[in-house]
Amino acid sequence: MGPGIVTLVDLYAILPEIALVILAALIMVLDLFRPKRRYDNLLGWVTFIGISLIAILGIVLFWPGNESFLVWGGMLRVDSAAAIFRLIILMGAALAVLFSMHIDSVNQRGEYFAMLLFSIIGMGLMAAASDLIMLYLAIEITAIPLYVLAGFITREKKSAESGLKYLLFGAMTSAVMLYGFSLLYGFSGSTQFSSILAALQEGLIPPGIQAMILFLVVVGFGFKVSAVPFHFWAPDVYEGSPTPVSGFLSTSSKAAGFIALMRFLLSVFVIEPQIWMLIVAMLATISMLTGNLLAMVQKDAKRLLAFSSISHAGYILIGVASGTALGMKGVIYYLLAYLFTNTAAFGVINAIERETGSSELNQLNGLMKRSPGLALILLVSFLSLAGIPPFGGFISKIIVFSAAVEANMVWLLLVGILNSIIGLYYYLTVLRIAFTGDAEVSKPVTVFPAWKFAFAICVLGIIVLGVIYSPWMNWIGQASTNLLIVH
Repeated sequence: MGPGIVTLVDLYAILPEIALVILAALIMVLDLFRPKRRYDNLLGWVTFIGISLIAILGIVLFWPGNESFLVWGGMLRVDSAAAIFRLIILMGAALAVLFSMHIDSVNQRGEYFAMLLFSIIGMGLMAAASDLIMLYLAIEITAIPLYVLAGFITREKKSAESGLKYLLFGAMTSAVMLYGFSLLYGFSGSTQFSSILAALQEGLIPPGIQAMILFLVVVGFGFKVSAVPFHFWAPDVYEGSPTPVSGFLSTSSKAAGFIALMRFLLSVFVIEPQIWMLIVAMLATISMLTGNLLAMVQKDAKRLLAFSSISHAGYILIGVASGTALGMKGVIYYLLAYLFTNTAAFGVINAIERETGSSELNQLNGLMKRSPGLALILLVSFLSLAGIPPFGGFISKIIVFSAAVEANMVWLLLVGILNSIIGLYYYLTVLRIAFTGDAEVSKPVTVFPAWKFAFAICVLGIIVLGVIYSPWMNWIGQASTNLLIVH
């Protein structure tokens, strides 16, 4: 094969992304010709069905099994890890689309759904990137539509402000990361992960420069996964963004950041992993502590979930810090359970906010009396976030905590347990408000059929992952192996 020749295998590897581009174009065309004020949720349903079909076809036709190989001249890797994370990202997007229906500010605007689709194209490429150029391009393809989505409701000051903050902080951290990438290229002479690893093994990159590069890259990835001290954007952006976008940022976007972080660390910095393992462990510690402590004083539900998301980034980083196969399994399992759990929590807030115009915690007063179904969904999601059995959040924490023990990081296990106890306080506080508070109005909160469908998927996912975990652990086993093998 000559240079620059695109093969059928190359095209086959990115068929999901090609399908997403076609779907985005279809949405824009439908938006042009759809009769105004009619078929309000047509764009949403077409987007949801399209994403669902792409996810199903990805499992049936594009699942790589035990294979692992490079395409596009070594820029992308096809393996189970990329496939599983693509699936997580697509599921998060599909649920976000369902919760976007009946939200007047977004559900009739084709550009909203198109931006969502373009962002998941970037996330899918992040999951498979095996080259610095591809990784950076994928990050930017992901980020630019998310900046637009965060500030989508331009008539609301908070939304416009959140979009601007996200853009400014995102551009800054991307520039820092790019500088780290440029140093890697300058010293190794290549942008491919395997060639950079070879340069490190040959001693072409001095230890001091390695440390600087590691710091610069961790800054960029820390921003993507909202780890402390790179979390400063998350509370304001989550609060100001449309609520379905906030849920999407906390699940699919976070998953894309974690797979890119793991691929980079486990493919490039494998000579002395103890250094980055310690750095990641410290990030996990301060993320858990900061997220949980600040969540305790929040009065707004979306800000509370933002700080909760920061603390959960810390729990997930425990699995990354372990550097073991069990740790990688824990990260994937955690992100899968967290997808259903956090989406359900944001879905409840979405319904409350549409009804009342506010996401303040006091709007949850007497929710059990007004809408028992929503209150029970909130109960399931918050207990899962707190790590209470028999829900998915409990199994997730058990796996990452076990990985910490396996990696001889007992101190990190103790920090995780302590933070789980702290987190239990504010999760139960919110549930107390919902179950024992007095409702100011008795009218039930409206829950549309699309939302009911999304809630059913989320609750089923939370319970299944908490009760039947062995098949899922076997399923993600090959993905963890792919991440740990140095290619």
